[in-house]
Amino acid sequence: MSWDVEQPKRRGLLLMAAAAGATLAMPRLVLAAADKGDGKLGGDLAGVRAAIEKQRPDAIRRLQSWIALPSIAAENRNMKEGCQMMIDLLKEAGFQSATMMPTDGHPGVFATLNAGAPRTVGMYFMYDVKQFDPSEWSSPPLTAAIVDKAPFGKVMIGRGAINQKGPEATFLAALHALKAAGRKPPVNIVLVAEGEEEIGSPHFGQVAHRPEVLAALSKCHEVFMPFASQSPQGGVEIALGAKGIIEVEMVASTEKWGRGAKDDIHSSYKAELDSAVWRMVKALSTLVSEDGNDPAIDGWFEHVKPLTPRQREIIADKVAHTQEADVKKLLGVQHWVHDLSYRDALERLASQPTVNIEGMYAGYIGPGGKTVLPSKATAKLDFRLVPDQTAAEAAAKLKAHLAKRGFDDIEVKVTGGYDPTQTEESSSLIQASMSVYKEEGMPVSLSPRLAGSWPGYVFTGPPVSLPAGHFGTGHGSRAHAPDEYYVIESSNPAVQGMAEATLSYVKHLYALAKA
Repeated sequence: MSWDVEQPKRRGLLLMAAAAGATLAMPRLVLAAADKGDGKLGGDLAGVRAAIEKQRPDAIRRLQSWIALPSIAAENRNMKEGCQMMIDLLKEAGFQSATMMPTDGHPGVFATLNAGAPRTVGMYFMYDVKQFDPSEWSSPPLTAAIVDKAPFGKVMIGRGAINQKGPEATFLAALHALKAAGRKPPVNIVLVAEGEEEIGSPHFGQVAHRPEVLAALSKCHEVFMPFASQSPQGGVEIALGAKGIIEVEMVASTEKWGRGAKDDIHSSYKAELDSAVWRMVKALSTLVSEDGNDPAIDGWFEHVKPLTPRQREIIADKVAHTQEADVKKLLGVQHWVHDLSYRDALERLASQPTVNIEGMYAGYIGPGGKTVLPSKATAKLDFRLVPDQTAAEAAAKLKAHLAKRGFDDIEVKVTGGYDPTQTEESSSLIQASMSVYKEEGMPVSLSPRLAGSWPGYVFTGPPVSLPAGHFGTGHGSRAHAPDEYYVIESSNPAVQGMAEATLSYVKHLYALAKA
């Protein structure tokens, strides 16, 4: 079976996302439609299954159209257009209200879907994506082409395919399918979206803490974010939290330092002049241990909570049911830091804050040499945080550390960040997610927290104070990297494709309705 996947025009923009010649075989979802129902989660979902299959070409085109419009906060690219597209997608999926929410930065979205249900669920979306260099991609990053990728089958390649437009579009497809099948969603939904996640969500609190948003969230029992959670082997890991983060730009300049030449000068003068670049290198070296692996910022570990016995037990269980070689292959890992064992590496991943240099630039980096003594050096860093660190505390300690060592002339710009999150294993969100994964026959494990970050603190912290996390089946990878992909139709029996993941979201809503 094949479909025409040529992109339509959308709001005056020609969003061509061709996947020329893409032929998608009959998905396993249809072959399973003749079963006797879907157990306790939603009862007989045959009508929903049929709707998912019928709407499958539209769901694919919808995702391609979304990928074709990249909203990149760091570049101030298509932000209003991306916000409006987010609003349109939500309204098309059945949200009665979807409103642009201005902030001091880029706008967010507040949306509600009232299904007349007794229970209300909160959701988090992001409409922004990371920057990209098309020359690094095997397929144009905005075309959203569907290609064969072993060992998964048909995948969509594009910026935002997995982070986060693919999973989010799949959830919206679930709402479309419910409507087409003549069913109302089993829960009401309060959704808050932002366009600045990829720059550290500096203004998301201004959206979520608006009085009307807080009033709506107060009716919710939990908040979740769509996520393609399956590993290449089909297993699912449920994270009981996430690390926090601050993103920082540090700038060393001879002018502010009051030493060296105010502008770039011939490198022959280095014998008698100071260097902004070396000053930056020396400052950065104070932030970590000699090998660069352990934070050395004054007081950095003051509020770091050690892992609990239960968290260590969770990690030990993961080690017992995971092939270390598979993980290393997926990540391209040669050795764990300090040559640690797999278990010790996982404990470190869950429990330790980090200091990471994302990139540095100064002077001349083109072909050949230029023999210049630069007057300015810039470094971009991110600092991952664990409970009970806070973003505000981390920023203050970083600045104090540098000032104490005489580097107070180095400018420290905190461009975004937020606190860590933690959600109880016994919460309604975790238990509902677990029930769906188990019904789907997937191996399920827990982790103390994601090593990555998302602004879940807005929901887990006061005044909202709700369980928050992720749910979703399916698979994708290479977020933030070239050739980011999301599985559309899986040839791997252990991994779900987009249509099957759509049905999982339907089941999840029913599981939350009963939680």
